[in-house]
Amino acid sequence: MIEVCAITSGRNVPSARFRVRQLIEPLAQHGVHVTECVPAIGKYDALPDQLAALPLGVRAPFAVSWPFVRLATRIPGIVASRRSTVTWLERPFDERLPTLEWLLGTPLVFDVDDAIWLTQPWGVQAARRVACHAARVVVGNHYLADWFSTLTTAIDIIPTAIDTQRFIPRTAPPNERFVVGWIGTASNMPYLAAIEASLARLMNTFDDIDLLVVADQPPQMPTLPPERVHYVRWSPTVEAPILQQMNVGIMPLPDTPWTRGKCSFKMLQYMACALPVVVSPVGMNAELLASDTIGMGVVSSDDWYDAIATLYADRDMAAIYGRRGRAIVEQRYSVDVVSACLAGLFAGLV
Repeated sequence: MIEVCAITSGRNVPSARFRVRQLIEPLAQHGVHVTECVPAIGKYDALPDQLAALPLGVRAPFAVSWPFVRLATRIPGIVASRRSTVTWLERPFDERLPTLEWLLGTPLVFDVDDAIWLTQPWGVQAARRVACHAARVVVGNHYLADWFSTLTTAIDIIPTAIDTQRFIPRTAPPNERFVVGWIGTASNMPYLAAIEASLARLMNTFDDIDLLVVADQPPQMPTLPPERVHYVRWSPTVEAPILQQMNVGIMPLPDTPWTRGKCSFKMLQYMACALPVVVSPVGMNAELLASDTIGMGVVSSDDWYDAIATLYADRDMAAIYGRRGRAIVEQRYSVDVVSACLAGLFAGLV
């Protein structure tokens, strides 16, 4: 049995949940025992409300010291890593501070699923620091691999896995209304807002098109009919079944260095639920679109309108796209496939 200490960023951080936590049980079936160390204060946790509400003069010392308090909660994980066979680090401790990754147990596997070097102010230094200390750098797509290839040749491209037992196609009869769906975090909400005009045009043209948004905050899209915009607050229990209420999954993105580093997890979730996809052909999204006819890559406002209207009009074609997407996820991106790849990587380090 290979003992792996996984150091993650927080309880609800997506990369911790999907690139590490959901793989723990499948990895055990390959002889890899993973112990996850979750910090008491997550990497992205803000100052507690009680402290944030204090007057600025009183709050300032707490705000200044808060990053160091968060960093201190990583010490138990560091200690645990020294007793493991392999250390698996999901993201640097903090891209804004010179931190303690060099104290982690070795061999170190550094897991990356975003263009973390773009994080200000010292993202580049943090990425270099950890990559140069790692035995292997595991990245979620080719764009990330290209950047890290300037630092190391010890790179493995392993995509973010989808649990195809949780994310499954709908079994209920089709919706009476046509539901355009988007799932994400509040930080990505501007990407959705960027196609508001196209969505407004669709909803004005077709009386039975609704928008379903699953996020940690409700959308602010004032030009859309409010009675046809449905918001569901994200939670781990709701994220899989709510996708089954959608007829098409959308993923708008601008083409930037940051978005090219995304691992298309939202798109893969839609595909696992046999939804046709309409997405911006940016980064890994373009790779998935090229794998088979599973949906449409769109750029302009007219493209967004035309693509969704086409799927609205031809439900049989939409169903075919959805089935193809589901098959691709099962073959290449399922938890079983990805955990087997990781198990082989860990075994090679021992």
